[in-house]
Amino acid sequence: MELWFTEKQTPDHGITSKIVRTLHHEETKYQTVDVIETRQFGNMLLLDGMVMTTDKDEFVYHEMIAHVAMNTHPEPKDVLVIGGGDGGAIREVLKYPTVETATLVEIDERVIEVAKTYFPAIAGALDDPRVRVRIEDGIRHVEEVKNAYDVILVDSTEPIGPAVGLFQRDFYERIFHALRRDGIMVAQSESPWFNRDLIARVYHDIADLFPIARLYTASVPTYPSGLWSFTLGSKVYDPLEVDEIKLHRPETKYYTPEMHKALFALPKYVAELTK
Repeated sequence: MELWFTEKQTPDHGITSKIVRTLHHEETKYQTVDVIETRQFGNMLLLDGMVMTTDKDEFVYHEMIAHVAMNTHPEPKDVLVIGGGDGGAIREVLKYPTVETATLVEIDERVIEVAKTYFPAIAGALDDPRVRVRIEDGIRHVEEVKNAYDVILVDSTEPIGPAVGLFQRDFYERIFHALRRDGIMVAQSESPWFNRDLIARVYHDIADLFPIARLYTASVPTYPSGLWSFTLGSKVYDPLEVDEIKLHRPETKYYTPEMHKALFALPKYVAELTK
């Protein structure tokens, strides 16, 4: 008998993957956490039945949420990742020699522990001495700090349950004040195919708060539609004005300095969301 997992990404569309076995299942205080072993993508982390990351394609999302901002800021020392309990964004942040502290704020401690067990290549960086792990609400954290970070990455789940507040204008306003005078933020902002209204709202909220706002995309096979968006807000530095020759060249599989500016050349139907 064949076993298949299906994520219903919309009421009318889903992604399905053949599975070898279930490795982990639990109900935490906040959500259902599962890990399954799949034939195509290796181990797959699910939160409330939605794909969060896999062994095979995780590098795309984690590199893209981190490196654009990190390579736009000339000297990122203190970095905050909100969500991202799997540790992938932190791993990418730590590839920059200027980083002194990388703070992970994750509301569900069990996500971190499960990731360490089943995704050591992703979560291993959480043991780096520069990392500070805080188990708390990311919204509350940015409300309590001011002028503290050079870069803030919002590595959230879909906008349901505890993550709804991470897609609101007042949250981005708190991020603005938590950043230093030349700080940069990036938020994952869902699929241009299935979440057009959300992307437009997030982009315009960030554009209203930050002098510079940019939308960019990447191809993540296991995320809804395979095309994913990220929204950047910057107080000073424009990612389109960086000197590619001077950019840091971290060890990556997807992102490169040569493609840095090209990421912002959007298909017309995506660019329309920024108008």
